[in-house]
Amino acid sequence: MSDTALDITGWTCPAPLRDRPRVVMGHGGGGALSAELVQHLFAPAFGGDVLAQLGDSAAVSLGGVRLAFSTDSYVVRPLFFPGGCIGDLAVNGTVNDLAMSGARAAYLSCGFILEEGVEMSVVARVAEAMGAAARAAGVEVATGDTKVVEAGRGDGIYLNTAGIGIIPDGVDLRPQRVVPGDVVIVSGEIGLHGVAIMSVREGLEFGVDIRSDCADLGGLVRIMLAVTPDLHVLRDPTRGGLAASLNEIAAASGTGVVIQEGRVPVPAAVANACAILGLDPLYVANEGKLVAFVPREHADAVLDAMRAHPLGRHATVIGEAVDAHPGLVVARTALGGTRVVDLPIGEQLPRIC
Repeated sequence: MSDTALDITGWTCPAPLRDRPRVVMGHGGGGALSAELVQHLFAPAFGGDVLAQLGDSAAVSLGGVRLAFSTDSYVVRPLFFPGGCIGDLAVNGTVNDLAMSGARAAYLSCGFILEEGVEMSVVARVAEAMGAAARAAGVEVATGDTKVVEAGRGDGIYLNTAGIGIIPDGVDLRPQRVVPGDVVIVSGEIGLHGVAIMSVREGLEFGVDIRSDCADLGGLVRIMLAVTPDLHVLRDPTRGGLAASLNEIAAASGTGVVIQEGRVPVPAAVANACAILGLDPLYVANEGKLVAFVPREHADAVLDAMRAHPLGRHATVIGEAVDAHPGLVVARTALGGTRVVDLPIGEQLPRIC
């Protein structure tokens, strides 16, 4: 070995380092960098017990009524994609965040950040899609705001939506309620949204039409709660995919999670696309799926009810919460081995929601 010192000043790292002094794209990917940004910067700055819940929406009490309150921003590129557009994505995404608290969405706000030069016809298409999605979900867009940024400072349109809804009595959905023995159910085939976005953004052809699963999950949640209000936690696995949601639940509950990799419903088109792109379907975003941790005694009835709903017809039991390896998610492979399904550091696919 040479004694000459290595000059590493020009080296680069393929994954963003966690001690970066500047924001990197991975901070918006729903993985470990996103979690660190929230937990070590935003949460200490804002404080408060409600924020400390760190759920898809905050559960609050106001005037004796339990409400769910959520906000989200949408920067998807392209604006229109197979199965939807940024408009219905924004409505369904916020409605779904409320539904993960068991709430039925009632009112939404909408903020449009428009880039100078974007065609009015494009803005109109997005607004019309939002209105149609809101009516389909039974919610009203009650207030909003518009800002315009200079040409070159945006991707045409960015959206922000916030929503409120009422949480029914007896419903308490949070990861701290998860206990060993809970059954893990996913509502359907994963990975469709992320792969649909990538296919149109990069002009890729996979031999089949892959469409986003963007959908309002409120109706599916209501039929699940009608079976039993004693569901323990729900999550919609968007950024970071199913892997990120399972890791967040495992960490917050202090339980381990074991999934059977072969039971996770991955459509063939998504599996093939991920194989070509070098992606893991467990980390690819969804916009119309949920994962539920259900007490074992209610699991069969909940699963039957889900399969009777159009958005749950492919619902599958994929694993369980366990005493072992608290805070970790592991997958049992088809070959009989076990692998750790870690929280992603950054993001596989930028600008997907």
